[in-house]
Amino acid sequence: MTVEATTARVLRLLALLQRRPSWTAVELAAELDVTERSVRRDVERLRSLGYPVRATSGVGGGYQLGAGTRLPPLLLDDDEAIATAVSLRMAAGGTIAGADEAALRTLAKLDQVMPPRLRAEVRAVHGATDTLTGSGVAVDPELLVTLARACRDAVRVRFQYAGRGGDSSVRTVEPVRMVATGRRWYLMAWDVDRDGWRTFRLDRMREPTTTTWRFQPREHPDPVAYVQRSVVAAPYRYVARVRVRADAGQVRGMVPPSVGRVEDGRDGWCLLTTGGDDPEWLAMHVARLGFDVEVLGPPEVREAAGRLARRLAEIAGT
Repeated sequence: MTVEATTARVLRLLALLQRRPSWTAVELAAELDVTERSVRRDVERLRSLGYPVRATSGVGGGYQLGAGTRLPPLLLDDDEAIATAVSLRMAAGGTIAGADEAALRTLAKLDQVMPPRLRAEVRAVHGATDTLTGSGVAVDPELLVTLARACRDAVRVRFQYAGRGGDSSVRTVEPVRMVATGRRWYLMAWDVDRDGWRTFRLDRMREPTTTTWRFQPREHPDPVAYVQRSVVAAPYRYVARVRVRADAGQVRGMVPPSVGRVEDGRDGWCLLTTGGDDPEWLAMHVARLGFDVEVLGPPEVREAAGRLARRLAEIAGT
């Protein structure tokens, strides 16, 4: 058998191992139309290239592609290659520190080996797509990995946390889930010292370390809903409650979850809750919705709406 044929067979073996978690030697031999001995030799070839192929014996045993000490080359089919390339283009300019440079480097490598037909498809998707990005706060990717593992393994995390006023404290938490709002990343966790659920901004965390303390997961609120309530209300000086004469779905399409919470109402009205440090800023954004509204509170936002209305009337000359 030629070297080219052997190489092609090894690549087919790699593709099979990536397709599902486990294969028996008999199954692989049948798929590749070779003997089990040839399968064992090809497995050794993959291992020599850095692919950590695990073998288990006995009933139910077989071959698995596991995690290794370094990342070997990946084998992607057409759909996977297109999806990866498009995702890498979207990642440039994201909220993970260094992700834009890393994404561009990876995209350059992928673009170099992609067939022209796939490269053309990726560029067509990119050319027909715009992204709406805000002034997001960059987060250290190592912090994301640390917290993700702690959530997965149910271990406590300790870190320095900077408050809004600049004061710093050591916090020990039992993490549940990270939530990205588009502008910032948040962690929902049980605060061990304060005995309650809390939301933490990842960009305010410093020196995170995982402990050896495993915790029993508690019953918890929905992380997305909890973080949204915290983001909308807790960090701001003013929290406005506004009745809007519109369908809740319409208003949700205009107000991102990180800006406001929209609840269904009655008789064609819905309830918008949104926060800010400037009541005039809140009044302006409520007015920009373009619907009939009733500001339920606080009074500072109602007064700011009145001042805004008078100024606009003067500008319009009415």
